[in-house]
Amino acid sequence: MPSVYCLQVLGEKGGGNHTVKVGRGTIVDKALAIGRIEPKSQISVKSKISGIVKRVFVEMGDMVREGDPLMEISPNPTPLEYAQAKREVEINSVNYEDLRKEYLRVKELAGKELVSQKDLDLALKTYKEAELRLRLSQEKLSLIERGKTNIAGRRIESVIRSPITGTVLERKVNVGDPVVPLTSYQEGTELFILANMEELVFKGTVDEIDVGKLKEGMPTLLKVGALPNDTIQGVLFKISPKARREGNATLFDVEVRITRRGSSPLRAGYSANADIIIAKKEDILVIPERLVEFAGDTAFVELQEPPGQTIRKRIKTGLSDGLNIEVREGLQEGDILVERPPKEIK
Repeated sequence: MPSVYCLQVLGEKGGGNHTVKVGRGTIVDKALAIGRIEPKSQISVKSKISGIVKRVFVEMGDMVREGDPLMEISPNPTPLEYAQAKREVEINSVNYEDLRKEYLRVKELAGKELVSQKDLDLALKTYKEAELRLRLSQEKLSLIERGKTNIAGRRIESVIRSPITGTVLERKVNVGDPVVPLTSYQEGTELFILANMEELVFKGTVDEIDVGKLKEGMPTLLKVGALPNDTIQGVLFKISPKARREGNATLFDVEVRITRRGSSPLRAGYSANADIIIAKKEDILVIPERLVEFAGDTAFVELQEPPGQTIRKRIKTGLSDGLNIEVREGLQEGDILVERPPKEIK
């Protein structure tokens, strides 16, 4: 946000000197962060089953609600995978039937007290294990053939649904593309990138010179290059505890929560600059800092007094933004200061 100053260049004195009248204005001490607008968090959607993309229900930029269908995947097993699954069902079916008959036989003998209870328990355990192996192989075959099945009361299907309510930022695959599933030993194919665009933040970096002045909660003004007429406000809420090197510069990552948007919609990826307000004073006496001569901890200016005389006046300064500085003591509004021309280097 630009500062407003009530300073006036009055003219020239003999020898090329300018005069400046002391006025009132605003000084803002701020730190500059350079970065971009991004969602606070974004989700990478992947599949837990393999196959080929059969249908896509959403496009980039679409709004989706949690549970909405995003994509349907058609199973595409290799001939070997299908044959193995089919034969596994047949083998487990034969094994299950044999163990079921064995259990019934042992149960009948136990009723006549011809076998022990331990033998009966062992036969029941073996029979139940065979039943579970058969069911597991049937579920696997169903998933390979039709892309859907029920496992432990949970429905597994080939339709990928949205895990959150938000916006589709990217679509990574097209119809016909192969899909590798997400497992404990492979990352899987990335299908979509989703994010809640109502929760946007500014992520950027500040120089190490300024980071020591920053505190969480400081107000921030954002300037988005693509939206020059919009005023976007935010609050600094995260400062990285660790620096990183970029070229010859030492930078710290910061994040700003956006609290007020402009009239135009914000989009993820917009480049932006953030003015983090460290201190701000309004309606104070201000003068150009170039008119101040510093000698140790003491500041002096050249004050013009009628009739055309100048005196070296000691003043007490305050907040500075690098161009203008606050005058706390020593001057009054309307006083006229002398600005000497720069010395020529010969």
